[in-house]
Amino acid sequence: MPPSATHPPDHCAAGAVLTLAELDPAPLRTLLAAHGLELVEVADGAPIPGSYWGEPEAGLIGCKVYVRGDTPVHSALHEACHLIVQPPERRALVHTDATDSVAEEDATCYLQIVLAGQLPGVGSARLMQDMDSWGYTYRLGSTRAWFEQDAEDARAWLLQRGLLTG
Repeated sequence: MPPSATHPPDHCAAGAVLTLAELDPAPLRTLLAAHGLELVEVADGAPIPGSYWGEPEAGLIGCKVYVRGDTPVHSALHEACHLIVQPPERRALVHTDATDSVAEEDATCYLQIVLAGQLPGVGSARLMQDMDSWGYTYRLGSTRAWFEQDAEDARAWLLQRGLLTG
């Protein structure tokens, strides 16, 4: 069963998840640039263009990922990964809603966990905890259980497209 998400629970607004304001944005900017994406920081309190869930969640327009200081790190990575898993010709057409493909959604969730391991101060374990706090739901009950025991298809999808190695 693929992951699903509901609107963030109320407790997430109270600081239950790591936000971009708590990190140096440079490593995320570098990570996204390596995939042909641009991190665009908008001012605190300003609307976030292309946000599917609404502020403070990250937004997408073309190859740009829009964030604010109060944007959850998992949201920025999730939206960026939606673009990474798409071929470049489709990226340019994205505005707010990246996909309706279950395979792409699964791959996006898997890749965001992997890439979190490359960000100082984040790591895969923290990201999975934040995904659970935000409201991602999985058949096995947690993001970690899905990632470790039920995500073979997402991993295979990413390997087949050269987005993961080994």
